[in-house]
Amino acid sequence: MALTPSSLLGVLHRYSPHLVAFEYASNATESSSPAGVHTLLFVAGLSDGLYTVPFTTSLARSLPSNWRFVQPLLSSSYAGWGTSTLDKDVQELVQCINYILTLRPKGKIVMIGHSTGCQDIMHYLLSPAGKAGAPRPHLAGGILQAGVSDRESMVMLLPEELYNSSVRLAQSYVTQGCGEDVLPMAATGGFMNVPISARRWLALASPPPAHDGEDDYFSSDLSYERLKETFGRIGPTGTHIQFLFGEKDQYVPRSVDKKRLVEKWERIVKGGGGVVDIESGIVMGANHNLDNASEEVIQDLVRRVVGFLGRIEEAPQ
Repeated sequence: MALTPSSLLGVLHRYSPHLVAFEYASNATESSSPAGVHTLLFVAGLSDGLYTVPFTTSLARSLPSNWRFVQPLLSSSYAGWGTSTLDKDVQELVQCINYILTLRPKGKIVMIGHSTGCQDIMHYLLSPAGKAGAPRPHLAGGILQAGVSDRESMVMLLPEELYNSSVRLAQSYVTQGCGEDVLPMAATGGFMNVPISARRWLALASPPPAHDGEDDYFSSDLSYERLKETFGRIGPTGTHIQFLFGEKDQYVPRSVDKKRLVEKWERIVKGGGGVVDIESGIVMGANHNLDNASEEVIQDLVRRVVGFLGRIEEAPQ
């Protein structure tokens, strides 16, 4: 899609000495709701940054008057993901949320992840607190938009021998204690044109037989027992979940039945005592980030998110 130059009004917050978050402009005032002002925190995917995911502006403009749309920049934003970790993302998200709660202490926080941002939601909810720093503020809701498998995408996009040889090389780096060293671009096929450490490559590639990469939450071939240890543990967090999976997501292998996959995740969340939103499911006509999507498709996604926020607002804290 051709880029149309444009600008965006809002407030830039510094939530950490070297990190900022952008809050989209709102016509509402902070006192618009006696229950406080709530925040929809948008976490983007690999190589994304501020204002790079097309549907965010439509979503931000459609929020209820007592909700604010905020997108943090993380160390992993843009090209930083190649040498970052989910643990570091979570640490920085905790910092950002704690900052927001100093501004809006009565407000609820809902996190919406796009693509790899969905892994951040899962890691925020499920990884051991001691592993990623300070205690984590409660998320009232988590929206997983385009939560696809990086492993399956890589297998689909890379020549088989390149995938296998890159994994062997990355494993050798880790064995030698050099997991944070960047792999040669030739070894990764210049994947997304980003320098990538051996450790992060293995986290994403999640090679067989264990498929135990840190980022491997959404692969379609993960066992029921494995999924019970992730989706099945969301219930006790008290975080309500909404899946928004594009019918035409181009990073999902054609062999994967997207509807059945999402329904399986939903069953496991519910089986663990979790709450799945009534509007969770497949977004018809949507690809990965909704670029070139019709207004009807974009508004379907927006409608579902806004409805979810309304139900979150009515739910007990």
